[in-house]
Amino acid sequence: MVIATTNPATGEEVRRFEALTAAELDRKLALAAEAFGGYRRTTFAQRSDWLRRAGEIFTDEVDALGRLATLEVGKTLVSSLTEIRKCAAGCRYFAEHAEAMLADQTWPVDGAEVYTRYEPLGPVLAIMPWNFPYWQVVRFAAPALMAGNVGLLKHASSVPQVALAIEDVFHRAGFPDGVFQTLLIGSDAVAGVINDDRVRAVTLTGSELAGRQVAAAAGRNIKTSVLELGGSDAFIVMPSADLDNAVANAVTSRTLNNGQSCINAKRFIVHADIAEEFERRLVQRMQALTVGEPMDEQTDVGPLSSAEAVATIDRQVRDTVAAGGRLLTGGKPLGTPGSFYPPTVIADVPDGSPGHREEFFGPVALLWRARDIDEAIRIANDSTFGLGGSAWTRDRAEQQRFVTEVETGMMYINKFTESTPQVPFGGVKNSGYGRELAQFGPRSFVNAKTVWIATAEQPGG
Repeated sequence: MVIATTNPATGEEVRRFEALTAAELDRKLALAAEAFGGYRRTTFAQRSDWLRRAGEIFTDEVDALGRLATLEVGKTLVSSLTEIRKCAAGCRYFAEHAEAMLADQTWPVDGAEVYTRYEPLGPVLAIMPWNFPYWQVVRFAAPALMAGNVGLLKHASSVPQVALAIEDVFHRAGFPDGVFQTLLIGSDAVAGVINDDRVRAVTLTGSELAGRQVAAAAGRNIKTSVLELGGSDAFIVMPSADLDNAVANAVTSRTLNNGQSCINAKRFIVHADIAEEFERRLVQRMQALTVGEPMDEQTDVGPLSSAEAVATIDRQVRDTVAAGGRLLTGGKPLGTPGSFYPPTVIADVPDGSPGHREEFFGPVALLWRARDIDEAIRIANDSTFGLGGSAWTRDRAEQQRFVTEVETGMMYINKFTESTPQVPFGGVKNSGYGRELAQFGPRSFVNAKTVWIATAEQPGG
């Protein structure tokens, strides 16, 4: 597999890297295992100091790191800078709160001192995607390192320079050698790393197919795994909603990161009473977006990640329209150099079409009309995915029904779904299992060890 930086805005290869040899990979795994032996005995205060310093480096070098992400991914520079700042905030958050999250938990038992102690597992393999190349890594690494684990990063092969930059940030922050390493390897080497006894757990953010493969490999080896997979989040709008606010947030959520986020709003389910007006305003706003050079601060939507990504979204759009979908704007590649695809809206999405069943990873909004709240919930749940979702209504009874009945790992009311350090993140159904962030982050890769110290004579058994 090629490990290279290709600029999505031009299609030009910028830099190529050689994958690790088997011997080089083995040395890195040995270093990780050796580093864990000492790192697990460091104090929370030491880890906190190092992680806080990593956050400071992200802040101090936000522009250079952000430009690297835009070069490799094609996301707008504004988006890249926001991502780096989120990484800094995530480092600060877990530096301040992880110790309390991992404190011994006591249990009331007569005649004994009983508690759960959270101990690190060891080297954790993180298989990460290209779309948020810094944040996806930091949201795993910050809590995992605070728990006393060491990290092995197998990043997407299209973002090698970001992967190496992250390793450099943690190294310069003071973390001991081997505590966080980037592995420049192809996907064909992943199973071997999971099989290695020195690796104790694995986390993946990626596609449903990759999730099945990683989960199977982890299961065969009886190793802890966390999966954050695809999403086709519903964005439900009811008559009581503030329509201007709902439309503005619909556009922001759908085009965030050039429409390439697992928690983008993708399926817009609008009550029939307001559907026509919602469609009109949505199309107007999508058409007003500026598509262009991602380094330009005036650009709203940059290129997709690759020519292959454009071909995929183009096929999905064409097949959905051919099946009976109503194309309202966009709908075909721009035909300019680079991997550009315009903001697109398709209404009346037919059952069984790609728009109905597949995740669309690009700036394409898919619209349904619902007669009432029951139909809105039915459409929302008619998906193999269950990552996040949002509902826009000022009716308290409707809010509670959406919270209770929509099958997702996250449900936001009058706000679009986001990933933030303070809030648990994860999905259900084919969107994966396990949770990241908040207190779940530090506890994802630990041995919850029960400790029982008898304080009075007790019978056996």
